[in-house]
Amino acid sequence: MAKKTIAVIDSYQERAIAVGLEVGKPVSDFRLEDSLNELFLLAQTVGIEVVTAVTQKLDKPNPQTYIGAGKLEEIKALVNETGANMILFDDELSPRHLRELEKHFDENVRIIDRTALILDIFAQHAATREGALQVELAQYEYRLPRLTRAWTHLARQAGGGGGRAGSVGGVGLRGPGETQLEVDRRDIRRRIAHLKEELEKVKVHRRQYRRRRKKSGVPVVALIGYTNAGKSTLLNALSNANVYVADQLFATLDPTTRRVVLSNHNEILLTDTVGFIQKLPTHLIAAFRATLEEICEADLLLHVLDVSHPIAQQQAQAVFQTLREIEADHLPIFTVLNKIDLLKNPRQSLELMARYPNSVAISALSGLGLDELLRKLEDFLFGRQHAISVEIPQKETYLIQLFSKEGIVDQITYSGNTVYIQGKVPGRHLAKYTPYLYPHDEDKLMQRERIP
Repeated sequence: MAKKTIAVIDSYQERAIAVGLEVGKPVSDFRLEDSLNELFLLAQTVGIEVVTAVTQKLDKPNPQTYIGAGKLEEIKALVNETGANMILFDDELSPRHLRELEKHFDENVRIIDRTALILDIFAQHAATREGALQVELAQYEYRLPRLTRAWTHLARQAGGGGGRAGSVGGVGLRGPGETQLEVDRRDIRRRIAHLKEELEKVKVHRRQYRRRRKKSGVPVVALIGYTNAGKSTLLNALSNANVYVADQLFATLDPTTRRVVLSNHNEILLTDTVGFIQKLPTHLIAAFRATLEEICEADLLLHVLDVSHPIAQQQAQAVFQTLREIEADHLPIFTVLNKIDLLKNPRQSLELMARYPNSVAISALSGLGLDELLRKLEDFLFGRQHAISVEIPQKETYLIQLFSKEGIVDQITYSGNTVYIQGKVPGRHLAKYTPYLYPHDEDKLMQRERIP
């Protein structure tokens, strides 16, 4: 059984004031209002009641308190009026901002930022040992530079949890002149080092698993998308799996892989992955590197997009940005326009299909359009040969032999340490060759098969 990660939030008693800051020119496609609405949903996921919201626009954050002095006084007055015991910021606060803000509020009022909130949601939903390890590492790396009275609260909650976090709460003996804060930091660094060792073992295991999977020749299709877009529902619909599904953010964390049999007895491995979100904490991206490699190693990405969501386009851009951050933006991608049964005007799906050349409109819940999706998958992976020109290092003998065995070689030239090949390959092998594409073929592939 997976160890429980540190509980951040006493959800049964939390009443929060949400704070959003718009700084200069927007750096994302999300409006401040959209971002705050998402923050409300994140809070709701862990049972926090957001009693009101406060916004401000500044050229740059206040170097001490993040928000302006006047706005800070307004929030203090709202705390007294509403009885709120949490200030929930829509961005990640620096350690200095956190320390300075805490000086302005009673110790019963906690300052929590968006990153801490997302980490807590991940902690609640990590169902496997691997997931728990990854979330715990992200939590500790986030908290290490932020050890304040908020940490004391967390350490009290973590105490007695099977010995996992007890050392952080002060189990170790202090050296001469050593403060409790120094003891905590030392113990956290020790725990971080241990977690990284354990996750490295996980990474090695996954690498071995992927090597065996590649030898099987069965193509891997990874489901990606914004959180709550319907990925798990689609996995269940296509594979008759029993993956947990809920109408909430980050309902599933751990990757789940199922075998799906297409027509003509062709098979694929369909992998559900963690949902993306705008402002995804860098701590999570780093900690979930082993899991995110499942995306990077896929033969095809199925981008599940909730077309019924009012800001579906902004969510799509957030997904594409995350793919760039994890260096998976070179992979072929299909867009699955999900939840079309919720559209008031069906013509909207046709307009979106024109925007995404490789797309299919479906309802994973009702099954509408699934046959067409499977047909397109089979056609791309098994039915069509894709024209490419590549320059491959001679040491990559596997790729050279695979091209000759599975594809159609029109021209092959050996020059120095590289091999130039022009020809066609099946879609299930296309991702293997995209790192070696000639620039002009890469441009064509971007238009036809990849991120718009």
